[in-house]
Amino acid sequence: MMAKKVCMLVAEHPFLDARIFKREALSLKNMGYDVTIVVPRRKGYLFDIDGTPIKDKFLQKTFTYKGITFVTYSFEESRPLLSKVLSPESQWEQGFSNPLTTLGVEQEADIYHVHEYLSLFAGVGVKRILKERKKDVKLIYDSHELTPDPLDTKNSNHVKANLKEKLLVMLKSVDYVITISHSIKSWFISQKPALPVEVIYNSPPLSRDYSPKRNRNRVIACYEGNIDNKRGNRDKIIEITEICSQHIDFQFKIIGGTRFGDSFKFPDHLSDNIKQTGWVDYDLISKYMKDVDIGWIDYKDIKESLNRSYAMPNKFFSYLNNGVPVVVNRCHEMEVFIRSHRCGLVIDKKDATAKDYAEAILYLSQNKSLLKDMGLNGRKVMEEVYCWEKMEKRLQNVYHTLSGQQGIFFTF
Repeated sequence: MMAKKVCMLVAEHPFLDARIFKREALSLKNMGYDVTIVVPRRKGYLFDIDGTPIKDKFLQKTFTYKGITFVTYSFEESRPLLSKVLSPESQWEQGFSNPLTTLGVEQEADIYHVHEYLSLFAGVGVKRILKERKKDVKLIYDSHELTPDPLDTKNSNHVKANLKEKLLVMLKSVDYVITISHSIKSWFISQKPALPVEVIYNSPPLSRDYSPKRNRNRVIACYEGNIDNKRGNRDKIIEITEICSQHIDFQFKIIGGTRFGDSFKFPDHLSDNIKQTGWVDYDLISKYMKDVDIGWIDYKDIKESLNRSYAMPNKFFSYLNNGVPVVVNRCHEMEVFIRSHRCGLVIDKKDATAKDYAEAILYLSQNKSLLKDMGLNGRKVMEEVYCWEKMEKRLQNVYHTLSGQQGIFFTF
C-alpha cells in the first residue's frame, strides 16, 4: 500500500523552521509519510530563521531536501488574496485563488497540515475545492499561538471580533487542532468542545551528550533566540550584566541575536561579559549550552498579550533539555510548569525589571546546590515526558487517527 501523502501549507514561517521542518516534517517522513511543504519566498528568495535571504541555493521552484519535497511561491502575490479571510464568507472564493491554496490543491494530498491563521484559510480553500472534485481530505490546524489574541491592543475590538468570527467558521473544516500549550488547548475546547485538540510542545530531541553541570566560580546566564523590539530586551541584558558583574564572575551568552537588516552593539566595557555566538545550527544548540548555568526568558507586556502568558517557547525547552534552570517573569504556563517540576525561578511580577532578574541570578549563584537540583529536575522531566521523542508519539497518534491506517506506515 502506498504511503499517505502529507502537505504542509506555510504562509509566513521560514522553510527550515524548527517546529515545522526539523521536527514535524522529518518525523513524519521517518514514520513513512510522503511529505511536501509549500513555503513562501520573499522578494524571490527563501529565507533563513533570522530572515536572511538565501541567495546561493534552493532557487528552484520545487526541490527536495532531506527527503522532504518543497514547493515555493511568492509571499507578495499571496498576501492580498489570503487577507480576503476577513471578508464575508460569501466572498472567500476569490481569496482561494491565492498561490498557496492553488499549489496545495495541486498536491492532492491525503492530509493537509497548516501552521498559521492565513495558511488555515488556504487549507480551508484546499479542502473545499478538493471536496467539489470528490476527494475528501483531512485538515490539521497547528496553532502556534492564539489568533486573534484577545488582549492584543494593536487591533481594535472590531478587528479582533472579525478575526475570531472567521476563525470559528474555519474551524468547522478542521479535523484536528495541534497546539503548543494546555492553556491554548483549553481555549479551543471552550470554543468548540467536540474539536479534537492535542498539545505538542516545542521540545527538541533529547541531547545525547548531556552531563550534569559542575560547580565553578563563573556563572553564565543565557538568552536563546531573536533580539528585536519585541524579544530579547537588549537594555535588560546590559543592566543585568552590569549588576551581576559587580558581585560575581559573570557572563551573559546570547545564542541567536538580531534578525536580517537589524544590528546593534553592546557597550565596549562589557565585551568580556556579553558573548554572542550568532545564529547556530539547530542541532548544535546543546553544544553551546554545555557551560550555561541559567536560562533567561523575559516576556514583557503580559497584560497586553494572552499569547505571552500562554507561551511555551523553544528556548524554554532548550534550557531544560540541557539541564539549565530557567528564570522567567510571571507567565502563566511557564510558571505552572516551573513550580510543578521545580526547575527554575519565577519572578513574582508580570513586569520584572533587570534588577529583579539580577537578584534572582545572584541568589542562585549563592545557592549552587539548589541550582544543581533545578537543572537535574529539568533534565529528568525532559527525559521522561517532554522531549521530542515523546512529542513525536503524540504527533504519530494524531496522524494515525486521521489516516485510519494505524500501524501500516510506521517503522521504529
